[in-house]
Amino acid sequence: MLITPAYAQTSATGGGADIFGTVFLFAALIAIWYFLIIRPQQNQMKKHREMIDNLRRGDTIVTNGGLIGKITKVVDDQEFQVEIADGVRVRVARGAVANLRSKTEPVEDK
Repeated sequence: MLITPAYAQTSATGGGADIFGTVFLFAALIAIWYFLIIRPQQNQMKKHREMIDNLRRGDTIVTNGGLIGKITKVVDDQEFQVEIADGVRVRVARGAVANLRSKTEPVEDK
């Protein structure tokens, strides 16, 4: 006969070791995701929030739309008035600021 019959193999060990390995693998993957993806993104968001909170009149900013301008007036805690060209002023939401190009020195009280 050319074909030998196949026999089912039985496992001598229980399923406990397999479950432990699976749980350990998931825990390791969660730890890797946290340290490589979630934590750096949280740090970057924290730095961006601090930058936005510390903006003041005279700072040069870049908006999410790519406009570059100087803050001429802080309207309220959610909006700035930004001069993007001579005599051209627009109102920009605080959340639309992407980057800070140059920071001005704070005005000293005499």
